[in-house]
Formats: sequence, C-alpha cells, structure tokens
Amino acid sequence: MVVGAGAVGCFLGARLALAGHAVTLIGRERMVEAVRGGGLALEEPDGVRQAFNVAAANSIASALSANEPYDLAFVTVKAYDTDAVAAELAQHPALPPLLTMQNGVGNEESLAERFGEGRVLSGAIDTPVSLPAPGRVRVHRARYKIGLAPVGRAAPAIPLAGVQALLGGAGFQVDLFPDHRGLKWTKLLMNMLANASCAILDWTPAQVMEDPVTARLEACAWQEALAVIADLGVRPVPLAGYPFPILLPVARRVPASWLARALRGFVSGGRGSKMPSLQIALSGGKPSEVNWLNGAVARHARQLHIPAPVNSALTDLLSALSCGDASWADCRGRPEVLAALAGI
Repeated sequence: MVVGAGAVGCFLGARLALAGHAVTLIGRERMVEAVRGGGLALEEPDGVRQAFNVAAANSIASALSANEPYDLAFVTVKAYDTDAVAAELAQHPALPPLLTMQNGVGNEESLAERFGEGRVLSGAIDTPVSLPAPGRVRVHRARYKIGLAPVGRAAPAIPLAGVQALLGGAGFQVDLFPDHRGLKWTKLLMNMLANASCAILDWTPAQVMEDPVTARLEACAWQEALAVIADLGVRPVPLAGYPFPILLPVARRVPASWLARALRGFVSGGRGSKMPSLQIALSGGKPSEVNWLNGAVARHARQLHIPAPVNSALTDLLSALSCGDASWADCRGRPEVLAALAGI
C-alpha cells in the first residue's frame, strides 16, 4: 500500500508492481481514474513500461477494506499532511508497518508518537521524479538508491533486511543505516541545496549556484545545518554513496566562498533539469514543505541557541510567499532581497 500517490509514491508503486508485487496506490481521484483505466506508466531514460497490476483507491479506508492484508505501507505524502494521514491511519487497528519515504525532518517522530517506534521505518530515496500526467511517472535521472533505518531503539515490526530484499528485487540499491536521524538529516542536506532560494527567486538551481550572492547564501545555509547536526550529536551517513561522513566536517569549517564553489558541481550533478520541489509547490499554489527543511534547521538552531540567520530568512520569506503575505513579484530575480533579510 502506498499512502500518497504523488511522484515518489507512483514511482515506488510502479517499480514494485513491475517486479510482480500487488500494489495499491492511495491518491487523488484523477490518479485513481487514470490507473484504473490504463495502469501506471513508468517513463525511464531507457524507455516506458506499463504496470497493469496496480490497484488504486481515493482513501485509506477504501484501501484497507480490501480482503487481502498489506505487508507494508509506504507513506509518501508531503510533510504538512503527515499528521492528518496519521490520524486517518489510526482509525484502523490492523495496520501494516509504516515506511516513511518523505523528505524533511520530523515525520518519523510524528508517526512514532502515534504508532510506536517499532511500527515505523525510515527511508530516503535518491531518484528525481515527476508526474507529467495522472497515471504516468517520469524518472529524470537513472539513480535507484534507497537508504533505510529503524526509528528509535524498538525492534522493527518488519525486519529491515526483508524490506531491503523487497526493494532490491524492484531494482533498487538499498543501504541499511543504524539511525534514522543520521539518514534523514543527511537527506535534508541534499534536499535543501538550491531549493528554497530557487522558489523565492524563481531561478533554476544552476542560476542560484552561478550567482555569487546566492551561491554564498546556499553555502552559509548548509554550514548552519552542519552546525545543528553536530550539536545534536547526529552522525551523517554515506547516503547514495556520497562520502558525507568524511566531507561534512571539512565543509563546516572552510570559508563559505570555497564551499559555494564545491557545492556548484554537486547541485549540477544532482538536480539534472528538474526544478526543485519548493519552487514547483510555490508556482503551483500549493503549501510548502520548507518548515521541514530549512525550517527544521532554524527551529533546532533556536533550541540549541546557535545562529541560523540564512535558514530563518529562507523559511520566513518562503512561508510568507506561500500563504500570500508577501509578493512573489517583489522577490523574483532579486538575490539582494534574500541577502538583506539574511544579513549576509
């Protein structure tokens, strides 16, 4: 069962279905109608495949009313929907274990508080995907790597090795890590790069990293996050094969201008041609996940009494833009607005 049939949810569902597993997607009515009418199309760099053995439902209650029990539920909704989905899931006593593949920090804790640590697994995926149309998911770059970790110290209700085998059979390279905090904070570092600033300025990641002002802002935001991670005692993990445990202590201490140059190549290699999630949300008039990305850095920094002016500025301005309290026209293409707010 996949709770949240957006781009990531449909991608996981399509891969699992094509590997022979029974999959039920839970999402909006347009997606449900498309999947019921013609299956789920997976568009990858080497071609398009159609998964027909995919069920679709427009509610959790409808999906759970099926006769067959589910072995695992992937939670792939946006972070701002986690609490609402958790409340809906809690109405059903015979739930399968939950594997959250969401971006941002805090989703695992919200789910574990309601269902218990042993019922929740943490995951992070490194494949850029989008939904060009209902019932069709597009892979922008052929990177099929997933990290998995337990949540807390309770024994998982489903063995991690079993989930690793399940996803491995669907073509993913799956790495297991001991601590969900290390996994999700490392993924946050990947997600936050050239994301909020792209949304605010309406620039591509390449534009952000080529401009000296915004590139330095990105480097400063990253170093604020690294300071929070260090103070929390979180150990970064080598997610998707990147040597973060070795590189991050160095990145925290080099001048921001040096780090900006190093990050430019990382962003170019990671984003491809896909606009980042926060820009897509803002341009589409949707809520923002910034509070679980840059906002998580700013929030923990306040609790730890360490400065995080760049992440605070990015969070506050993007939140204001998302709810209509600030004008996007006043920010587009104006890096000096961000620099002034952040005091950089």
